[in-house]
Amino acid sequence: MMNEIQGKNKEIFKITGNWGVQSKMLKDKYNQLKDTNLSIEHQEEGVMLIALQNILGKTAIQVQNIIRRLQTDISYFHKR
Repeated sequence: MMNEIQGKNKEIFKITGNWGVQSKMLKDKYNQLKDTNLSIEHQEEGVMLIALQNILGKTAIQVQNIIRRLQTDISYFHKR
């Protein structure tokens, strides 16, 4: 799955890989998140990212960095 959103700085942010695994990891780390907050199927990715910002009290860049770290961690463990 590859979705993308363009931020204010014109950089395109992409959610790549297995979002099911990533969203589970987010729920494990941030217990205030629910499945409905992390569902790309039921809302546009941009709407979901804005909701995550509001729920977590983070900026868009911080949320993107959290997801990027998850993607990197998952990629690292799959290569081992």
